[in-house]
Amino acid sequence: MKQNSMPFEVAKYDKQIKRTLPFYEEMMQQIVDIVALLDLQSFKWLDVGCGTGKMARTVLGIFDTEKMVCIDVEEEMLERAERFCDNEKIEFLKCDIRELPYQEMFDIVTAVQVNHYFKKDERVAVIKKCYNALGENGIYICFENFAPDSEESTRLYLEHWKQFQIANGKTEEEADLHIGRYGRDYFPVTISESIRLLKDCGFRVVEILWVSYMQVGILARK
Repeated sequence: MKQNSMPFEVAKYDKQIKRTLPFYEEMMQQIVDIVALLDLQSFKWLDVGCGTGKMARTVLGIFDTEKMVCIDVEEEMLERAERFCDNEKIEFLKCDIRELPYQEMFDIVTAVQVNHYFKKDERVAVIKKCYNALGENGIYICFENFAPDSEESTRLYLEHWKQFQIANGKTEEEADLHIGRYGRDYFPVTISESIRLLKDCGFRVVEILWVSYMQVGILARK
């Protein structure tokens, strides 16, 4: 299985993600705000599943990062990211998250809209790789699609998400196609299960950072 099952063409990704994912820009800002509160003087940051480099572009110019490594499995995504992030402190690498080589190297690891592409066993392996990449007291922040606790809530939440997409310029057919990916092209788990998996992987502190529509942000500390 590929790391990402992208629903959009790379050239249209940035435009389409805003029409599809509620508060996408705000997710990035939430991460920046939390990192700012940590008051780190100089730090290393790993962004997994970086896509077109939105996280790197958000970080650029705000923090004095010693180094930022952004990885993705899509060559075209990385090429696009590099065009918009010309900075010697930012490195873009083609790498599968499941093959991360890093050990206790980073202060921060972020994974935005990544984990839900993996089924349970692979998800655990991915989280452990991210955990291993962090140094002591390192921070892990992930945003992902979640599964509601009941079928009734799932239908309601999916319809709510569909209406957001239509209101932001998609046709009903386009919105239906995207909503139809739920449980087929990505595999969300409940928020409580996400928290449990992070704790099982070794994180000593796990807290909900953000919830909106069918997306959750979670902060964990090693």
